[in-house]
Amino acid sequence: MEKSLNKYISEYSLRIGDTSLIVGQRLGEWCGHGPIIEEDIALTNISLDLIGQARAFLTYAGEQMEIKKSEDDLAFFRDAREYRNSILAEQPNGDFAQTILRQLFISTFQFYFFERLKSSKDETFAALAEKSHKETSYHLRHCSEWTYRLGDGTPESKEKIMKAVSELWRYTGDLFMSDETDKELLRLGIAVDLTEVKKDWNKKINEVFTKATLTVPANVFMITGGIQGKHTEYLGHLLAEMQILPRSFPGAEW
Repeated sequence: MEKSLNKYISEYSLRIGDTSLIVGQRLGEWCGHGPIIEEDIALTNISLDLIGQARAFLTYAGEQMEIKKSEDDLAFFRDAREYRNSILAEQPNGDFAQTILRQLFISTFQFYFFERLKSSKDETFAALAEKSHKETSYHLRHCSEWTYRLGDGTPESKEKIMKAVSELWRYTGDLFMSDETDKELLRLGIAVDLTEVKKDWNKKINEVFTKATLTVPANVFMITGGIQGKHTEYLGHLLAEMQILPRSFPGAEW
């Protein structure tokens, strides 16, 4: 039973860490390219928070594996099919509006997810969630405020954020997909009930969209599969860039 439980915990931790790692890598692509210096710094700081979260959850995932692995092993030496991140996280930055909206969707999810994970019976998950929730509170506030400005701003900003909605909404359903891992850990009081997270997520997104004068799309077909290792072509390109140095020089230290 212990071996089986460790496997479930490792898988669950990978999902959390992978999403933070991939969207953190995406935000890091804005470094030096932000529309204004303050936003350049803000996006980079959010990226660092997310990569810090990824390091912690990937470390815990590796400790639970039968063959122990480090955070670097898991970040740099897995292929796309082995990643468990949300498909939304790997989508390209696009313009500033698309980046902000992608982060709004993910930060809203993480805020309510970590809020509940703080009560996990797994002490490590609870402790990591406590720290992550504080960071995500800032991420959510930052993205919400920018969504208000873009949605209820100029005709150009309105057009861009509306285009981002049409591009990204189809991937939001993947945030709430669950399987046997979630079911078993939820039974043990370790995992989070994603149906409850989804209720809070929908309420918050509706509030933000209303204030930003945006319309929530209806009857959109959702693209899912992240927790099963099914991804879009964008993840492979991202990993090729992220992993090239450690794969080219295995064991290198810097």
